[in-house]
Amino acid sequence: MLNDDLFALGGLALSAFLAATVLPGGSEAVFAGLLALRPELGPAALVTATVANTAGGMSTWLLGRLLPRKEATPRLATVQRWGSVALLLSWVPVLGDALCAAAGVLRLNWAACLLWMAVGKGLRYAAIAWAMH
Repeated sequence: MLNDDLFALGGLALSAFLAATVLPGGSEAVFAGLLALRPELGPAALVTATVANTAGGMSTWLLGRLLPRKEATPRLATVQRWGSVALLLSWVPVLGDALCAAAGVLRLNWAACLLWMAVGKGLRYAAIAWAMH
């Protein structure tokens, strides 16, 4: 890989990570822009965006985990009912951050949360890549 490729993927990773935290922003435009300019980086971009966005989501899970455990409010009860599978929707703007934090507050299994979060986020990026073809 060329230095330009690593720089482009690094920018995508930073964008994807930050977009999955409680900070505002989205990585979809960065991902789509990279695919438009450098379609040969498609597989690497898909993996990079998925891993970085999942890492950002897990950082929000960890922040929730560090909060004191609370009684299940109606919103927490919804996540508790569905468990870590609810994190398939962790890519949805605003809602996704709340789901990740709620999973941490509820002390849901980190490995299961990581798995479902990665699947949901990866499918979202794959759908964007597919739509661009």
